[in-house]
Amino acid sequence: MKVLLVNGSPHENGCTDAALRVVETALREAGIETQRFWIGTDPIGGCTACGGCSKIRACVRNEIVREFAALADEADGFVFGSPVHYAGISGNLAAFMDCLFFSQSRERFRMKPAACVLSARRAGTTAAYDQMIKYFGISEMPIVSSCYWNMVHGAKAEDVAQDAEGVRCMRVLGKNMAYLLRAFEAGKAAGLELPEVEPVVRTNFIR
Repeated sequence: MKVLLVNGSPHENGCTDAALRVVETALREAGIETQRFWIGTDPIGGCTACGGCSKIRACVRNEIVREFAALADEADGFVFGSPVHYAGISGNLAAFMDCLFFSQSRERFRMKPAACVLSARRAGTTAAYDQMIKYFGISEMPIVSSCYWNMVHGAKAEDVAQDAEGVRCMRVLGKNMAYLLRAFEAGKAAGLELPEVEPVVRTNFIR
């Protein structure tokens, strides 16, 4: 089993990465394979609803999104991490996730556990948390929780280690993710099938 950990910060080795590494350590100690993925600093254009992804099952405009999508097909779980910018996730990560989840998300992500991690100097974490988990909820992904909302605090990576409560939250998150993946594995081994996919129904509010 494998979990992809996505760093949506412009700083590859900053606070968000420090938080993700704590989650990763807990996952590995539980026997789960991991891979970190940094979205980088190149601007990622937001989704333009061109519809091209319906033909190739991946974003036609953003190479970094296509690169991750190929990895996502082989993953069993996901942890997305972001710094807090103006009480929301980073702009580049928002564009990345818009394009990623619009590109046939139900086929790629359905029933795969997901979690988010937020990093802030001081505040805005819960608003960013709310923003992030909406991607998972609309894609039928089981949302993995921890002992508190998944956040750490600090102005630099070294500060994160001093946030004892935040670090504990990251460890518990990794353990809970590992447990849920094991539960899914046990269910599959026992012959438990995933819920049937229902046909898409779209209802407009104005008729």
